[in-house]
Amino acid sequence: MHAKIELQKADITKAHVDCIVNAANTSLLGGGGVDGAIHRAGGPSILEDCRKIIARQGGCKTGEAVITTAGNMPSKYVIHTVGPVWNGGNHGEKEKLAHCYQNSLQLAVENNCRSIAFPNISTGIYGFPKEAAAQIAVKTVKDFLSGTNKIDKVLFVCFDDENFELVKLQLDLNKE
Repeated sequence: MHAKIELQKADITKAHVDCIVNAANTSLLGGGGVDGAIHRAGGPSILEDCRKIIARQGGCKTGEAVITTAGNMPSKYVIHTVGPVWNGGNHGEKEKLAHCYQNSLQLAVENNCRSIAFPNISTGIYGFPKEAAAQIAVKTVKDFLSGTNKIDKVLFVCFDDENFELVKLQLDLNKE
């Protein structure tokens, strides 16, 4: 049985999956965009968990991922991953973005999460070109899923029409 990949234009904080992915910053203390929305919707328990991670390892590096409770949201967990800031494309941004998806999926598997929802990582204030980000997201997720049967569903949750159309195009181009 192959994992299903679905696409929605929605609010990720309302996704009914085992874990949602947060496009976090290295401090893990909340911010703007999807990060702020997740912290607001989940409540203070997410920040408490983030503070424990900071005490243990000092934040989260670009491309890496950590897991916390989801607090008041329908999901069980939030996987916080730090996407790269776009800096022209010659500074490992594409590889770092791919690592965000790989490391989030690996953390989901390690925590027995069968379903996961991703936002459009790095396409907001971090300025990653949306089309390239959609290509990397879809390819990385498909590659990961081809090597595991531990994930049943991956949901791409887009906040805006442009990202929705770009991810939809990538999914259509990559149909088996």
